[in-house]
Order: sequence, then C-alpha cells, then structure tokens
Amino acid sequence: MPIVLSVPSPLNHAFVSLLCDSYERLLGKRLTAGTPAGQDVAHWLYHEAPFGVLAQDVSDDPAFVYANTAAQTRFAYSWAEFCGMPSRLSAPSADREARQSLLAGVTRDGHVQGYRGLRVSGSGQLFWIEDVTIWNLAGEDGVVRGQAAVIPSWSDACPGRATADRSSGPPSLSTSHPA
Repeated sequence: MPIVLSVPSPLNHAFVSLLCDSYERLLGKRLTAGTPAGQDVAHWLYHEAPFGVLAQDVSDDPAFVYANTAAQTRFAYSWAEFCGMPSRLSAPSADREARQSLLAGVTRDGHVQGYRGLRVSGSGQLFWIEDVTIWNLAGEDGVVRGQAAVIPSWSDACPGRATADRSSGPPSLSTSHPA
C-alpha cells in the first residue's frame, strides 16, 4: 500500500525537506540554490522562486499535493484548486498517454531532465512547459512518496494550433484548421 503524501500547507517544512533532499540526492545539486542567505526555504520556494514547482502523490490516479505560486499563476489555479486535482488534468487529453509513459520512466529511473510537454491551464489556454526536471520524491529510506517537477520556463502554444475545451468536464484537445 502506498504511503499517502499530504501537504497541509505550502509552507510545510517536512514536505519542503522531502522535496529538496530528494532532488539533491538524485540530481546532485540544490533545488533552492537561489535562496537568499537567512531566508526561510519553504517561504522562498512557495512565494519567490523564479520557477514553477509541482508535486503529486502516488495514488492510482495521482493528485497534486503542492504547487508554488509561480505554477499557480501559469496554470491558473489557486492552491485550493490545485491540491487534490488529478494531475492528468494538467495535460490535454490527447497528450495524457505520453505523459503517463514519461512518469512511468521517472518511477523506474528516478528522474528525467529536459522534458517538454503541452499543458492546459484552468482557463483552457494551452502552453508548453520546457526544460522540465521531474524526479521521485523519496525519503532516505528509498520509499517513493510522490513525484515532483521543476518548470524553469514555459511558452504559449502556437495560436490557431489547438484550443482546450474546458466547458464540460476534463480538458480535451480540439485541433483547429486554418481556412
């Protein structure tokens, strides 16, 4: 049975330690290298980090458990809307199978770097997440409790290429063809 990952507050120090420590163990560098000296790491990561950070649990239908304010702004969801939302809903329906294969690779290999994928915001806007690093959230005991992603950059998807239909249920992708 998987260990349930719960983050009661975006400033939860135990979770931020798991996030940062697992990143450093797998990638050999600090996630919070840009934190000013003396500043609370949890506060900086949530409020001031110049990149998006997302985390999900390991349930059968993984749900987001953390999203810093940079990610909330780009994805157009509040903390309350993000946390508990199935993470698959962040990708257009046509891209979900590829996303799931990527996450299975992360589970197997521990992390991936340089990922680029299409995502859909809460308002239905399509955008690319770019140069993303995704890693397993594992304690020193090696037990995987979730997965996290750092998103250093994103860009709008090509206008006229695709739009997301958010009007009824989960996002879906519909391609528009120029006349």
